[in-house]
Amino acid sequence: MAPHMSLEDLVQRRLIIVTGKGGVGKTTLAAALARRFAKKGKRVLCAEIVPLAETASQLANALGGPRPLEEPVLVDHNLWAALLTPSKGHLRFLQDTLPIKILADTAMRSQALRKFLAAAPGFSDMGVMYRMLDLMNRKHPGGGDAFEVCIVDSPATGHALALAQIPEFLTRLIPAGPIYRAAKAGVDILTDPQTTTAVVVTLPETLPITEALELKRGLEKHHLPVNALVVNRVPKDPFSAGERQALAGLLVAGSTVLGARELRRIERAESALALLRGRADAGSYVVLSEVEGVGTETSVRLEAQL
Repeated sequence: MAPHMSLEDLVQRRLIIVTGKGGVGKTTLAAALARRFAKKGKRVLCAEIVPLAETASQLANALGGPRPLEEPVLVDHNLWAALLTPSKGHLRFLQDTLPIKILADTAMRSQALRKFLAAAPGFSDMGVMYRMLDLMNRKHPGGGDAFEVCIVDSPATGHALALAQIPEFLTRLIPAGPIYRAAKAGVDILTDPQTTTAVVVTLPETLPITEALELKRGLEKHHLPVNALVVNRVPKDPFSAGERQALAGLLVAGSTVLGARELRRIERAESALALLRGRADAGSYVVLSEVEGVGTETSVRLEAQL
C-alpha cells in the first residue's frame, strides 16, 4: 500500500479542502475529520460551499447540532460550522475595499450588482474564496487564529478546480488593485503546501477511482497540493481463501445464490484497489471501511477509522 494518509500531517494544515464526485461521502468525511481534530484540542471550522444561504445543508445532517449559517455557529466543543456563499464573500470584499462600510451594504442591495457578480466569469468562485480567507484570518479573543483548522466541504469537483484556477486567472487578468490583491492572497494560501491540502474522496470502483486520479492531476496542475485519495465505503470481506475457492464453484453466471451480488461487489472493490496500487500517480491513499448509519451516526462511526 502507498503511504497512509497521516492524521498528524493533515492537522498541521490550516485549510483542508475535501472534494470528489457527488455521492462518494465527502460531507461525511469532512464532518468526521472536523470532529476528530476538535477532540484533539484544535478550534475547527467546518464549512460547506453552497450557492445561497437558503440552500439545504448536507453538513447539518452529518455534523448534527444547529443548522450552519453564513456566520459560524458553534455545534460542539471546539467545533463550528458555516456556509460559504459567494454573496457573503462579495459583501466582505466590498466592506474591506470601500472607505465607508455602509457603502458596501448599499451596493450589495443593488439587484443589478448582485446579478453581475453572480454571472461574471470567476466572480462567484472568487466570492467563495474571499469568504474562506476572511474566516481564516479571523482572530480569537485570547490571541491566535479563531479557527486553527478550516475544513471545506466542496460540493463538486468543479468547485475545487475553480478554487485552484480562479485566483491565478484573476491575477493575470487584473494586474493591480483590490481584486488583484485578493486573488494574490488566494494564490498564496492555496498553493502553499504547508498551509493548504486537498483530500480527494472516491469509491472502490474502477471508474470512480480513475476519475479521482484525473481530479488529483487537475488540482496538482494548478499547484493545489493533494495530501491523499480516500477510498470510502470499502466492503468488508468476511471470506477466507478456502471459502472463496469453494464459492467460485457455486457462483456461475446468473447465479441466484443468496449473497452472490455482495461477493461480486467485494471482488470489484478488490480489483479497483489493485488498480490504485498499480498507478504510479496515485500517491498516498487510505481505505475506509463501509459503515452503517445515517447522518451524524455515520460521521461518528467513520471518525473512529481515522
